[in-house]
Amino acid sequence: MIDYEKIPSPCYVMEERLLRKNLALIKRVKEEAGVNIILAFKAFALWKAFPIVREYIPYSTASSKFEARLAYEEMGSLAHTYSPAYTEADFPEITRYSSHITFNSLTQFERFYPMARAGAGHAVSCGLRVNPEYSDVATALYNPCAPGSRMGVVRDQLGDRLPEGVEGLHFHTLCESSSYDLEKTLAVFEERFGRYLPRLKWVNMGGGHLMTREGYDTAHLVRLLRAFRERHPNLEVILEPGSAFAWRTGFLLATVVDIVENHGIRTAIIDASFTCHMPDCLEMPYKPAIRGASDAVAGKPTYRIGGNSCLSGDYMGDWSFDRPLAVGDRLIFEDMIHYTIVKTTMFNGIPHPSLAMWSADDRLVMFREFGYEDYKNRMD
Repeated sequence: MIDYEKIPSPCYVMEERLLRKNLALIKRVKEEAGVNIILAFKAFALWKAFPIVREYIPYSTASSKFEARLAYEEMGSLAHTYSPAYTEADFPEITRYSSHITFNSLTQFERFYPMARAGAGHAVSCGLRVNPEYSDVATALYNPCAPGSRMGVVRDQLGDRLPEGVEGLHFHTLCESSSYDLEKTLAVFEERFGRYLPRLKWVNMGGGHLMTREGYDTAHLVRLLRAFRERHPNLEVILEPGSAFAWRTGFLLATVVDIVENHGIRTAIIDASFTCHMPDCLEMPYKPAIRGASDAVAGKPTYRIGGNSCLSGDYMGDWSFDRPLAVGDRLIFEDMIHYTIVKTTMFNGIPHPSLAMWSADDRLVMFREFGYEDYKNRMD
């Protein structure tokens, strides 16, 4: 039993028992389907928990040089790396820590493939991200296949053969989706890109496979993946979910520090912030569950929940409680481990911009540059 009084406020709390339950399911799907399922750091990079993750899943996917290095140091394996764009400054480190590198465009492939081929003492398998121009994702912010998307190469940009050196294709069309959504995507993917598959070594089906969600049809997913492998026995099949690993594995505990009222709207202000600590709620957007609360019910004590930042929009609402809230009450926001934590640090391992001043005597004065240790230590 969790002793909530021992937990400081605010605090993210991951529950090992729930994490292991998810990991066991993911490992079972991996083994039954005969595919490779790897952890996407963009959703879960709490590396202090990686010793537990490694008991079930040994590989991961990265989207930056910091995430790739984290894979090498804390997962003990080279990363499957994809980024919308690489730079000359970052690419040598990307190569050093990667087993697979996926390029977002033909120009990026042509520019960096010679460097990847030269390698860093180990073989690197290179691929292209393709855009099937099909997705069921309803929220535009999370739809990588929307018209005009910068993500991936569309079929019309490819000839009859892929460029020499491309060993795999990567697509990503899902977001907290079902196996039936994947089935529809696969039909479009094979129709548009099937001609290339016989000469390839692998296909990466991206993330968004929320197989640990209650009601997800894992049996259908296994059948779907097995059937794809039977049609394409030359291919290694890779899935890289993120949310599925940490789905409903913990919470954010916060405390009510004040209650204010304006035009009949009562707001409970907490010692945490939606914009700072739960940014996905505002971006997605979605209203998180609070333990012991419900959507607004007439006649019950009802509150907005306000963050403690100065942003006017740092609030969500409304929730009803069985009794009036008071200063000092603790609130538990459910399912706050995936995405939420990484977005309070350096999302995707992308460093903060440097801080500098151009002096009156025309000198650049550097105040601060941010590196790998800043990224890693934010979760230490």
